[in-house]
Amino acid sequence: MTTIPLEAYLIISVVLFGLGALGMIVRRNMVTVLMSMELALNAVNVLFVGADAHLNLVDGQVFAIFVVALASAEAAVGLGIIIAIFRLRKVDSTDEVVDMRG
Repeated sequence: MTTIPLEAYLIISVVLFGLGALGMIVRRNMVTVLMSMELALNAVNVLFVGADAHLNLVDGQVFAIFVVALASAEAAVGLGIIIAIFRLRKVDSTDEVVDMRG
């Protein structure tokens, strides 16, 4: 059985994280920014699991499970906030939301 080198995991992770960070910076739609944040968190998961496979440990998988749990909670809370802002102000762009006052 051939193993995937750690550099491959690192390259994929850096590319995914870069795309996620670029999406958070460039995009203005709040849902797209949230999806880009999820992409960046998944890039960290890929690196955790890749390092775990390379070092023959279980720690990376445990951290990945915690990151998945954190990402799901973040997505639920983030979507709730986005829906509340849209219902209150009828905006979906990050440029149009200037303050969080009610």
